[in-house]
Amino acid sequence: MRISWKIRTQTICAILAFLIYLPSFLQSQSNQIKALAGGMLIDGFGGKPIRNSVIIIDGERIKAVGQIGALQIPAGAEIISTEGMSVLPGLWDMHVHLMINGHSDYTHWDKKYPALFESVIMPASAKQLLLAGVTSARDLGGPLQASIGVRDAINAGKISGPTLYVSGPFIQHEPYPGTELFRWGVSGAVEARAKVRRLAQAGVNCIKLIDQDQMTMDEVNAVVDEAHKNKLTVVAHAHRPEEIRRGLAAGVDCFEHTGLASAPEYPADIIAVRGDVLRYIDLLQNVDLVVKHGVRYR
Repeated sequence: MRISWKIRTQTICAILAFLIYLPSFLQSQSNQIKALAGGMLIDGFGGKPIRNSVIIIDGERIKAVGQIGALQIPAGAEIISTEGMSVLPGLWDMHVHLMINGHSDYTHWDKKYPALFESVIMPASAKQLLLAGVTSARDLGGPLQASIGVRDAINAGKISGPTLYVSGPFIQHEPYPGTELFRWGVSGAVEARAKVRRLAQAGVNCIKLIDQDQMTMDEVNAVVDEAHKNKLTVVAHAHRPEEIRRGLAAGVDCFEHTGLASAPEYPADIIAVRGDVLRYIDLLQNVDLVVKHGVRYR
């Protein structure tokens, strides 16, 4: 069978195109291997810092760690200088609010900027975290659609930011005036379960409970139980003693904002259980409470 001139020409052109682009293709493949070279490596586990370190990265995996002169850098690898820098694992921030960015007037902010939360403010906050070395963060309270949207956009590589674990709206007794977009009130155990299910179905990573000392224990128990049924942890606000008591009774998984700014210590019953039960409690949130979250204790 004779091959037509047209087919031969197309075949030759295809081979020539392949040969022309082969070097750049091979270069792009070799650039999957990167070497971070020159910095002081801090491993995050208390090991002795490694000076003049070399970290070999293949795709998304660290393949080898050593020192310049002792660890060979693969030929063709992209070398990224870290001289004069400290190199360490990405940081976690366990409590952020991407919708809050550089302000101190909640009333004005909550009225003026919600339309910009998803498109401008939350992506900007996420990028700031990443630039600060935070590569994973929990966003504990924000509008549902915006929280899911920004998280998923980061995961898809559309915008820059840390890996996010989001709660969506706060669950509480009653939203503060003007905050209904990101605070969901519950009246009764039935509504509490329904709103937790709605959040679970939307794809949140955890549930944020706040002002549980203003809720009935039936409501608090319903929030925690329904969250656990949907394999979601419950992060509870825990500034006031009764918030802690009710959170403990209901079996919440994590307490935030723990610490009294205006008293030397908690009541004796709270102190008595702290060591055994409040194993995840963050006792260093007082500064965050005063500086970032104001009188509303976000």
